Amino acid sequence: MRLTVLVLLLIFFAWGEESSYKPGEGVQVGSLPLYAGGYFSLNYKQNETMKQFSIDDLALLAYGDSGKFSYLAEIEASDLYVRNLQPENNHTSDTRFHAERLYLNYDFNDDNALRVGKFNSPIGFWNLSPINVLRDTTSSPISTEILFPKYTTGVNLAHHVYTVSEDTINLMLQETRDLDAIFNSGDVYNNFDIDRHYGLGLIHSEGEWKFQFNAGRFQTMEPKSLYYLMASVSYENESFKLLSEIGSQHDNNSFTVPYAGYLQGVYRLTPQHSLIARLEAYKDHTLDQKEAFGVFGYTYRPIYPVALKAEYQSHSSGHEDQFLCSFSVLF
Repeated sequence: MRLTVLVLLLIFFAWGEESSYKPGEGVQVGSLPLYAGGYFSLNYKQNETMKQFSIDDLALLAYGDSGKFSYLAEIEASDLYVRNLQPENNHTSDTRFHAERLYLNYDFNDDNALRVGKFNSPIGFWNLSPINVLRDTTSSPISTEILFPKYTTGVNLAHHVYTVSEDTINLMLQETRDLDAIFNSGDVYNNFDIDRHYGLGLIHSEGEWKFQFNAGRFQTMEPKSLYYLMASVSYENESFKLLSEIGSQHDNNSFTVPYAGYLQGVYRLTPQHSLIARLEAYKDHTLDQKEAFGVFGYTYRPIYPVALKAEYQSHSSGHEDQFLCSFSVLF
């Protein structure tokens, strides 16, 4: 409760201050290269068997840069408060904060950069927008959950080539457990509990188009080695955005996820109003699941770091249809 009050006070003083503060960019601490900010998300989910309200994300951020160095520290409480309205009226609360991101960047020059710490794995395009308010929909495609580790604890080397087009090579290396597991007595804030991750990413950008290919290997704590491949494409202009990612995962013997992917279109009616349609399909041998479904959504942004979103998911198995909405703010 105290933390919630602190966050609300930070928002109040930030917006009330007659300064150079811009919503979503945090508050500078004195004249230091340090900005403090955060975000939160209020979610509602309803399907055939349940109705649920939650404070899904509450996070505090610290970031800044000085010369060739820049950094970001982010701690987050997920499922901070969950109120079940049906089938039973009860609630749960998890007030633990986790290290979601904690890294240091060093730019050698315009072409080469090094990142050390825990960061979003630079795989595909969606995974680089982990904050609800910055995403097109409240939900994330299932392919971003089942193919590869969302976070890497280690180093990332990036090499940029600027010609007529822009090309980037990313090399990820992890040789330890997740940073959150180290500081949280084995708890892991990641979709896979891993202690190894090696990945390569190639990005080609030309005009309004971006193409990306990722390949990698990671080792779970079982231990088990898993390999992934992913291809992504993005197109964006002033009024329309197209995004598609498709990939697979396999172990040393066979495919664990033969395919998982999506195709999404976003049409901006105005800068504040957007319509979204997404088609997803996946086959997961580990979970013994196979499905194709559609997501249809609407997003209203009075200003960019504030979003009110609603979506309806229509599944091939009708009893899994669900409605989601969220109110999220980045401050």
